Amino acid sequence: MESKISYKIMPTGKKTPADEREDVQKKTFTKWINAQFSKFGIHPIEDLFKDLQDGRKLLELLESLTGQKLGKEKGSTRVHALNNVNKALQILQKNNVDLVNIGSIDIVDGNHKLTLGLVWSIILHWQVKNVMKSIMAGLQQTNSEKILLSWVRQSTQNYPQVNVFNFTNSWSDGLAFNALIHSHRPDLFNWEIMIYQQSAVQRLDHAFNIAKQYLGIEKLLDPEDVATTYPDKKSILMYVTSLFQVLPQKVTLEAIHEVETLPQEVKHIREQQIQFHPQLFSQQIKVSEAQGYVRTPSPKPRFKSYAYTQTAYVMSSDQKGMMFPPQHFESQEQKLFATSPMSSETDLESYQTALEEVLSWLLSAEDSLQAQGEISTDVEEVKEQFHTHEGFMMELTAHQGRVGDILQVGSQLLGTFGKLSEDEENEIQEQMNILNSRWENLRVRSMERQNNLHKVLMDLQNQQLSELSDWLAKTEKRTAKMESEPLGPNLESLKKQIEEHKILQEDLEQEQVKVNSLTHMVVVVDEASGDRATIALEQQLQLLGNRWATICRWTEDRWFVLQDVLRKWLQFIEEQGLLDTWFTEKEEFVTTIHTIDFKDQKEMLEYLQKLAILKGELEIKRQSMDKLNSLSQDVLSAVKNKELSQKLEGWLQNISHRWDSLAQKLEGSSKQISQAVAAIQTSLTQTTVMETVTMVTTREQILVKHGKEELPQVPSPKKRQIVVDSEIRKRFDVDTTELHSWMTRSEAILQSPEFAIYRKEGNLSDLREKVNIIEREKPEKCRKLQDANRSSEALIEQMVNDGLNADNIKQASEQLNIRWIEFCQLLSERLAWLEYQNSIIAFYSQLQQLEHTVITVENWMKAQLLPAADPDAVKIQLDRCKVRNSVLICVVICCCHLFRSLLFIKTSMIFSCVDNLIKGRKRYTSLFTYETAKIQMFEECVDHCQELYMLYMSN
Repeated sequence: MESKISYKIMPTGKKTPADEREDVQKKTFTKWINAQFSKFGIHPIEDLFKDLQDGRKLLELLESLTGQKLGKEKGSTRVHALNNVNKALQILQKNNVDLVNIGSIDIVDGNHKLTLGLVWSIILHWQVKNVMKSIMAGLQQTNSEKILLSWVRQSTQNYPQVNVFNFTNSWSDGLAFNALIHSHRPDLFNWEIMIYQQSAVQRLDHAFNIAKQYLGIEKLLDPEDVATTYPDKKSILMYVTSLFQVLPQKVTLEAIHEVETLPQEVKHIREQQIQFHPQLFSQQIKVSEAQGYVRTPSPKPRFKSYAYTQTAYVMSSDQKGMMFPPQHFESQEQKLFATSPMSSETDLESYQTALEEVLSWLLSAEDSLQAQGEISTDVEEVKEQFHTHEGFMMELTAHQGRVGDILQVGSQLLGTFGKLSEDEENEIQEQMNILNSRWENLRVRSMERQNNLHKVLMDLQNQQLSELSDWLAKTEKRTAKMESEPLGPNLESLKKQIEEHKILQEDLEQEQVKVNSLTHMVVVVDEASGDRATIALEQQLQLLGNRWATICRWTEDRWFVLQDVLRKWLQFIEEQGLLDTWFTEKEEFVTTIHTIDFKDQKEMLEYLQKLAILKGELEIKRQSMDKLNSLSQDVLSAVKNKELSQKLEGWLQNISHRWDSLAQKLEGSSKQISQAVAAIQTSLTQTTVMETVTMVTTREQILVKHGKEELPQVPSPKKRQIVVDSEIRKRFDVDTTELHSWMTRSEAILQSPEFAIYRKEGNLSDLREKVNIIEREKPEKCRKLQDANRSSEALIEQMVNDGLNADNIKQASEQLNIRWIEFCQLLSERLAWLEYQNSIIAFYSQLQQLEHTVITVENWMKAQLLPAADPDAVKIQLDRCKVRNSVLICVVICCCHLFRSLLFIKTSMIFSCVDNLIKGRKRYTSLFTYETAKIQMFEECVDHCQELYMLYMSN
């Protein structure tokens, strides 16, 4: 009897349960993060794995959760991304967030599993533990999941259709979500209509819509993801915690005890069924990823180049051989398969069909094993081959039951005497032998390949570790030698040391590739010494990681020192050259004055003015000397060379002597010219000269800036032109620095928190005075800005003529002008705000005065009684009443004015008082009407009294 078997492998492309669970978590976690971002107006993420790679969105998430402002590196390189993620991991550790073997490299590389693990740790801390912290403390419980399950069961105990005993399949039908909401908010929907008229997906969608519309909970879950056989536990746990946060949180100890007495979940029963016959048909591969390896604490985030090992621990081949020995299909244990789906009543045709399917799969598995190819010699390729083969071994494990069922059914058919012919029995026996033989052959070959993969992989990884250790030892000696060598002692030597350091950095970047390879090690663990082996390996990796981190940290610190010293040294040389040139030029100028035979009074006054300008410039140069002294101290503190120290100190002393000498010569020349002027002109002229000298002295800063324009236009050498340009640059830098400093100080006042609050009363005189001072200083600073613009234009023109790049001058000038415009706008807003605030205070002051006036009039009216028959007394009372009436007329007029003022004062605080003002106006009008009626009554009373009096007198 021939069997029709198809040997074609049909790729299904179906995702595994793990892949589906990963997709659900990615979708749910993304929604949760975006829900946090929406509270602070942060742009949402689209791809969880990609958007978290550079660490910026991770830091923004932590900012929104912690309320702290966290700095982010804006660069787009891998180094910036590693630094951002490392900072995020440090923040998480400070907040006691549990992290297990999650390193910055894993997140930057987009490791799906570890990225989801990191986000879940964040959710678990801020969404689950923080929400339940108070109730856990009150109940003296530490298991948040148990408390949450107790709360759910307690809330849904009156719903017979709902029985929640876990956070997975108990929620699949949607009843639990609806019951939980309905138990606390029965007014939101009709339970009976919901339960009988909807499918699982509809019920889930109903619950999620109700929670969003009435409870403000985002739709973190999709109904299609929950309405499955085994939905994702973490996603459901996160959503239920959101419900717990907004619904009443009453949990009793009885409910907790009831949860503790619940029977074990179904998954434990399945595990027992698998372990009941561990020797049958296949091997079971146990792989535990390092993030579940609880014994190893999470490492502290280092910095860009630190690599912590992400290891997959796999049982050794000897151990697997013990777990999965060759099959003995005639053993007594096979009788336990009597409850298999293929019972003894299965007919021969069903057996043949099932046999063909198993043989077809077996042939495909043999082809797959054959197609895996030779084991590579590249460690990354071997890792890929290892993981591919692990998947293949898991597939064998998944099909072991089918093979066992076929063999058992065949044995049952052979045991039914008289129902099969001899040929059929022989064929079945031969089929069973072939199946058993091919299965055993596939099992042995798979084991052999896995053993070989383990051996090659471990050899290559040990070789990597050994090479890394050797490289670290060599580099440590190299860095120790570089550190022992002093910097300098001259500029050329320093530049050479920088070039050597660049070579070291390039070597580090090349070695980083090998270090990254060690972040995903695969380790074969022997059952007998597994713990000792893993501990020893982790210690070795930790030691290598610390050594690597030390070298990287030293390299970064050393690079910073080298760059800082080089920058300051070059700056010192540049400032030194400029100062030397300036002193030489001014010394020549003063020497020239001594050789001039002054005869013209006008010429004397001109030179006297130039000397005054030079005095002002000399005072400014003292700042340059102080700066040079500071730069030299910084260079010497880093270089520490005696010869260089003597050289720099000698130069500084020389320049100090030149400064003193020039100051004395200036004083002497000024005195000489003044005496010459006094000798040739009258006392009046002498007085005029002294006034001119005084005026020039008091305006040194202006003369310093514009004095050069008054110098005679004489041909200048190229060297002199460079000095003039440098002086313009110095003036531009001084003006720019002064303006930025002034705007910074002023902005600190203008951005005070006092401007964010509107007041009903108070005194703003101090704040107004500060703002007025800034307003008064503004014109002077505006002139300073114009000077800076003129200097920048001159500089740019000269640099362009000389073929130099003037972009930095243009950029500095543009930034200064932009900031000035923004500053002026801010100042105008603050002045307007002060006027606005004064209007508000005046409004409330008038309102209070009106209220006080009305209360006074009301109290006076209540106290007045109608006199009996005394006309004079009634007249007095009438006059007083008219006075009060005039007061009320004024109140009504003022009330109208206040209404009009509301058109110009538009704040929420004022709007809240509009109703009171309207009620007050009605009150004033009513009182005015009552007052007018009373006046009329008094007038009638006076007339009546007068009539009585006249009648009395006539009688």
